[in-house]
Amino acid sequence: MKNKIIHNKFNDKESFLDSIILNYNTKGENFGKQDRNSIKLFELDKQIINVKSFKIPNIVNQLAYQLFRKSKAQRSFEYACRLKEFGIGTPQPIAYYEFSKPFLFKKSYYISEHLSYDLTYRELTTDFNYPNHENIIRAFTRFTFKLHEKGIHFLDHSPGNTLIKADNDDYQFYLVDLNRMEFKTLDFETRIKNFSRLATHKSMIEVMSDEYSKCICMEYTKVFNLMWKETQDFQDKFHRKKRLKKKLLFWRNR
Repeated sequence: MKNKIIHNKFNDKESFLDSIILNYNTKGENFGKQDRNSIKLFELDKQIINVKSFKIPNIVNQLAYQLFRKSKAQRSFEYACRLKEFGIGTPQPIAYYEFSKPFLFKKSYYISEHLSYDLTYRELTTDFNYPNHENIIRAFTRFTFKLHEKGIHFLDHSPGNTLIKADNDDYQFYLVDLNRMEFKTLDFETRIKNFSRLATHKSMIEVMSDEYSKCICMEYTKVFNLMWKETQDFQDKFHRKKRLKKKLLFWRNR
């Protein structure tokens, strides 16, 4: 083992957490897709906890993570702790574990509370008849403004990475998949670009632009024009990459 850090709230659970990690391949309940990284659920004192196993990185990153870069698990843990300090919703961080061999980084695991939730932002991008659809979008936009005001730049601000709890007309938002984040003062362009991955429908961009313009006290047209442009630019780039991957796959299989 290269390293492990356990949150001080869970220091007395160290032996149990060690056992989870050492027996990860044979125990636990699979959760979600298991194609890229693996997630399993375990029970700790009648509480469900979530263990994310990051795949072994390529050889270049094995060297980088071993020598000078923080692993995805470490970043996830540290960023979750910082979000908690800022009063931003995220599942309670519990621990992270790292394993390596001489000169090469191998596996890492991030352990956190498993949060029950009502929906993710993704559902809002596909179901326009979802109850209180517009109200949730506006509340989410205010939540994003709160992130920006606190200097939090969530680089993976995409539809599946925000969990939403609904209590009548009150909505609570929780960020997950935290390993790519910056903490700095955000200018207007960076703030608006942060919305570029969240929706493709113009009507949703209009609602988010309207709400954000009110939060930032700026003309709606200026906010909408940039948000719509950034959204279109992201979609163009995304589809170009997909077309390129298809071409490469075609030539590889010839």
